[in-house]
Amino acid sequence: MSQRNLFYAQSGGVTPVINASAAGVIETARAHPKHFGKVLAGQNGIVGALKEELIDTSRESRRAIEGLMTTPGGAFGSCRYKLKGFDENRAEYERLIEVFRAHNIAYFLYNGGGDSADTCLKVSQISEQMGYPIQAIHVPKTIDNDLPLTDNCPGFGSVAKYVAISTREAALDIESMCATSTKVFILEVMGRHAGWIAGASALAANERGDAPHIILFPEIAFDEERFLSKVAQCVDRHGYCVVVASEGTSTADGRLLSDQGERDAFGHAQLGGLAPLLAGMVKDKLGYKHHWAVADYLQRAARHIASQTDVDQAFALGKAAVELALEGANAVMPIVERRSTKPYRWTIGTAPLHRVANREKKMPRRFISKDGFGVTAAGRSYFEPLIAGEAYPDYQKGMPRYTRLKKVLVPRRCKAWSD
Repeated sequence: MSQRNLFYAQSGGVTPVINASAAGVIETARAHPKHFGKVLAGQNGIVGALKEELIDTSRESRRAIEGLMTTPGGAFGSCRYKLKGFDENRAEYERLIEVFRAHNIAYFLYNGGGDSADTCLKVSQISEQMGYPIQAIHVPKTIDNDLPLTDNCPGFGSVAKYVAISTREAALDIESMCATSTKVFILEVMGRHAGWIAGASALAANERGDAPHIILFPEIAFDEERFLSKVAQCVDRHGYCVVVASEGTSTADGRLLSDQGERDAFGHAQLGGLAPLLAGMVKDKLGYKHHWAVADYLQRAARHIASQTDVDQAFALGKAAVELALEGANAVMPIVERRSTKPYRWTIGTAPLHRVANREKKMPRRFISKDGFGVTAAGRSYFEPLIAGEAYPDYQKGMPRYTRLKKVLVPRRCKAWSD
């Protein structure tokens, strides 16, 4: 069999461990030199393929690739770019095939979330329609933890760990000051339609009455009166109240509280500003002194406190994607299958992309407490193994040492592309 090159790219919002998946892909492909030629990484995701900006990962040392295991961000650059339907913009697909053909690329591995799964599925379909064979395999990634069929998503466990730790530490701060100062603290976390990240903050609590006292989920309709009543009840009982709110919190009619009226490249509502909005309610109606914070990029960039489980799974899924390519698989995604929770055991399985693309997995109601403001024992049992273990990076002069790649581009063989 002649050696064909493999294209790998990162897409969407990055995670603390997306580069571990990249390391899994590259190291596994390098271990099969008789089957694979080079791993060419798209500079800035699928845009790198369209612009023919392909990074030659063979120019990166073994040590540099190993360093990806402990480096946050997207080492090759990511993007928010959604391919239109084949009939809407045939030129994009013709361009992809042109670049893939020019660089002898037979494997397309796309590392991203639900929208990226859709892109990967479309690429698998064009290979049939345009007569150029491409094996397209999706490498799962999303801190939102909302991809279907997989037990959990790489990136989520580390973000869950960061949010739970931040909630516990902030709660100790507020508790120590509440007698004469701040009584309410609100932390806004990511989670557009699913409350997995907010729910994981429940791990901050060791005993009944510990923070977080209120968790706001997209799955539970927000009621201002019930919310404020619960805040007042917590302050009366504990002296303070810690709230963790998912950015996707919405009212019974589906209105997102934090919708800014703008849309991103995927057509999603641009969210933000929920924490100050909630703080305003607390101030106007209850008069409590308050503080708020938005985890934002901090939660998805915090590699210094990553979950070892998360790192292991991210690498394993990247490795599995290459192994699926070896087996001739197409239009599939490797997934995490939970075999048991206590003790925690997991294996790698496979899911068809048509059952993954553009679908979201929300938190099941049985994970959310009866009053809608907390997490059940079943929810805690689900979350706990995912944050287990520490995977600290190396430190130098008190700071974590992260890897930067050379990112040498291969010479262009096609004409310049204009969208």
